[in-house]
Amino acid sequence: MIYITRKEHFNAAHRLFNPKWSDEKNQEVFGPCANNNWHGHNFDLYVTVKGLPDPDTGFVIDLKVLGDIVKATIIDKVDHKNLNLDVDFMQGKMASCEIFVMEIWKILDPAIKAAASQAQLHYIKLVETPKNYVEYYGE
Repeated sequence: MIYITRKEHFNAAHRLFNPKWSDEKNQEVFGPCANNNWHGHNFDLYVTVKGLPDPDTGFVIDLKVLGDIVKATIIDKVDHKNLNLDVDFMQGKMASCEIFVMEIWKILDPAIKAAASQAQLHYIKLVETPKNYVEYYGE
């Protein structure tokens, strides 16, 4: 099994808050991430695909094709956007990195399968800060 990874970068703002809670409780749980005026991050997104190389091309998936998929379906929708307000697939959802990466998976998984039948999305790593990141394996 071969594992290949494409890294993309984007900037986005978000706010962590639960509308069922008071401002005080949101502040207590989420701290400065509950700021009414949002806050932003310089995100790095790692998309890892696994499979066996195609005998004709030697590719699990053409990395240019993988990059095009990630850019068209995710990066173009989230870069320099507010995840809470501007991103269709995040509407009505908590804008935590955990939920965000799960929603990204739902979009990328079928797109990758359609592009290369021998390729399978293995995992996604979303880096929010140099100290904080999430990994998701579709489970």
